[in-house]
Amino acid sequence: MRLIQVADAVRYPRMTTEELRAAFLVDGLFNPGQIDLAYIDLDRTVVGSAVPLASPLTLETDPDLRANYFTERREIGILNIGGRGAIHVNGQAHVLAQREALYIGRGNEHISFSSNDAANPAEFYLLSYPAHAVYPVAKVDAASAGSTVLGSPETANHRTIRRLIHLEGARSCQLVMGFTELSPGSVWNTMPPHTHMRRSEVYLYFDLPANERVVHLMGPAHETRHLVVANKQLIISPGWSIHAGVGTASYTFCWGMGGENQVYSDMDPLAIADLL
Repeated sequence: MRLIQVADAVRYPRMTTEELRAAFLVDGLFNPGQIDLAYIDLDRTVVGSAVPLASPLTLETDPDLRANYFTERREIGILNIGGRGAIHVNGQAHVLAQREALYIGRGNEHISFSSNDAANPAEFYLLSYPAHAVYPVAKVDAASAGSTVLGSPETANHRTIRRLIHLEGARSCQLVMGFTELSPGSVWNTMPPHTHMRRSEVYLYFDLPANERVVHLMGPAHETRHLVVANKQLIISPGWSIHAGVGTASYTFCWGMGGENQVYSDMDPLAIADLL
């Protein structure tokens, strides 16, 4: 499990593009036949992926966690962005189609991943935070995910927000998770922008064609920077940073948060005209 150390708002204005990418962008996930994990020193976040082929993959603990098993003191949200597969939790199989999710609470020792078809494998995205309470394992499919439609075609940000793990859905200790689908012809996400010091956030961009990119905006409103993001790359967003972007084509992104509270609407809005 690699370690990613996020820069603070003091160091941020002086960073080069290479330094910004090293501190705020995670790549190298979704390798066939592997589980890949990264530990982010912001809110003790762990992000990762599991892409099982013909053989199942078992989620092991890591020495850096100082835990007997991965969820001894953690919870996990998992979103499948690939083919149909299953997550086995203490011997019970939970089948996930594409864009279905599973919440796994603290204290589940045995977790493994499998694909129905190795030629079209499941691609499981993992997001984990420390947990101090126990909530049951819960599957979230498209029918049970809460959804909200925002934006408009005129501003190129017509989008559907689907909430998976949240206060009114699958319950968790501190994890909030869902995904946003951009409508055809719309390319802007999270506009107008906002920050929320109570929670840090991570964005996984996916369903983006290989030759297209998302220009992700970050930083304080008065000193923004950008990161050019490819398919299946992830952005780390501290509480002091906006998190918005525009793509060269339509795409989907998974958003996940952990921190002080789980109130999805707890945001500090910023006017577009105030961005610099």
